[in-house]
Order: sequence, then C-alpha cells, then structure tokens
Amino acid sequence: MMKDYRVDFEALPWELVMDGVRQKVVADSEKRVRLVEYSKSMPPHWCIKGHYGCILKGRFEIEFRDGTRVFEEGDGVFIPSGEEHRHKARVLSDSVTAIFTEDAEPCVAGYGSQARRT
Repeated sequence: MMKDYRVDFEALPWELVMDGVRQKVVADSEKRVRLVEYSKSMPPHWCIKGHYGCILKGRFEIEFRDGTRVFEEGDGVFIPSGEEHRHKARVLSDSVTAIFTEDAEPCVAGYGSQARRT
C-alpha cells in the first residue's frame, strides 16, 4: 500500500492555543506543521521561537527589535529562533491564517500537548 503524505487539515481538530489563537497540528518528534488562525483578541506576547511558513489569508503587523513589518496574504515568513529575533504579532485584518513548519518544541505556554481541542 502506498503511503499518503498529504496532511488532511479538514480532518484534524482545532486546538485552542490561547485567547484568539487556534491551530491544527501534525507532528513527529522533530518537526511540526501548524495551520494557525489568529484573531484580534490574541493577547500581546513576545515569542523567541522560529517560524517558517506563509500567510494564507489576512494581514499581520509583526514587531521586532529593529522595527515593525507588515505581512500579508502570500508573504513568506522566515523568522529564526532566538532572543535577537524576538517578535510580537498583531492582527490587522478580521483574522489571519498561516501555515508554519517549526521545531517540535512549543513557542509559548499552551502550545502543543497543552493546547485545548475545540
């Protein structure tokens, strides 16, 4: 039997990460792919975890130490891990949907196994 390497996000449950953020995740011990939906109710928070992916829908404003940048639908995101790349996002549109490939460890309290399914 041939293995199907597609990720069926429709079949995965939403997990509540924090107020205003939910995700669908597929992971192994080293990497994970997250379909993430952000709303304007996401509380401000700093993150030092790297994120690599694409904005699928909406507009984000992401603050870095050296200034703020806007990310829109179709923009790639390549934020390395570490304090020097810490970042804080704010939703500018009604919502933002993004897909990220990341190392398996969580970014903020509540990610991964701590997240609640909705």
